Amino acid sequence: MWFPRILLAGLAFAAVSAWAVSVRADPVHRWMQAWPNTDFTRSAVPLAEIRPGGPDRDGIPSIDDPRFATIADAGVPGIEPVVSVAVGGEARAYPLRILIWHQIVNDSVAGVPIVVTYCPLCNAALVFERRVGGESVEFGSTGLLRHSDLVMYDRRTESWWQQYEGRAIVGLMAGVRLRQLPARLEAMQRFAERHPGGRVLVPADADSRPYGRNPYTGYDSMPTPYSYDGPLPEGLPPLARVVAVAGHAWSLALVKARGSIRVDDIEIEWTPGQSSALDAKHIAEGRDVGNVVVRRRHGDALIDIPYTVEFAFVFKAFNPDEEIVVE
Repeated sequence: MWFPRILLAGLAFAAVSAWAVSVRADPVHRWMQAWPNTDFTRSAVPLAEIRPGGPDRDGIPSIDDPRFATIADAGVPGIEPVVSVAVGGEARAYPLRILIWHQIVNDSVAGVPIVVTYCPLCNAALVFERRVGGESVEFGSTGLLRHSDLVMYDRRTESWWQQYEGRAIVGLMAGVRLRQLPARLEAMQRFAERHPGGRVLVPADADSRPYGRNPYTGYDSMPTPYSYDGPLPEGLPPLARVVAVAGHAWSLALVKARGSIRVDDIEIEWTPGQSSALDAKHIAEGRDVGNVVVRRRHGDALIDIPYTVEFAFVFKAFNPDEEIVVE
């Protein structure tokens, strides 16, 4: 009777193997098991464009109870980059030395619920009001990518959101957009000069991760981006930085060479003194990529508006019909 048993075992193994192959070929099947509360019948993008990023859901943990310190006590080197936000007279800085390990911070500033996000693979730092349908929601990481960009999820409906666009792409909220808020990606020293009484995000447990180190050493000098096979920009390396404003982009090299660029009522300025978070092993030792400020002239005043300093391939992926100004 041993032969039938071996045969049955072989058939069982073959059946399991075939099931495993089918599951691998059908990621939606896996997603439906891991995300039973997500409505996969609603999608604003082709699901085939979404792919694993490595970690599972919340494998890169968001910060949901942020802690802050004074500028002096935070201990962030002056040249290191921070995402700075000013709302209702309150100013806060979110260092990339922390964001690079967590990518999402759910916070409230002056009573406004916000989510501060950073995708290292895109170098895209964006801040949104995290209000959906009049209610505050929290965001976490799905562990998935689309166009090499972070896909977030909201913990109320478990819809998936594209970080770069602030738009829900899968689930009940598909098509809904968050309101982007003005924020600066600037050196710690510049934030300190502008807001000497500002508060700085600090880790809840400074020993839980090697804060200040770059886990993507040399990434912004690589010839190709991670997990991306879409259109590439012309005349620029894919990981060259560009300044993107309202669907238009200028190469950072051009802005740096000119010092400032004015287009209609928008003014873009570059000054030195900010290290790249994605270059050297230690962020403070990264090469100087400078600071960018984007403002709109309103009468005699200059008012901050949303912008990003991102990689060229990212802009091309989400704005395929737009050209990047390089000269």
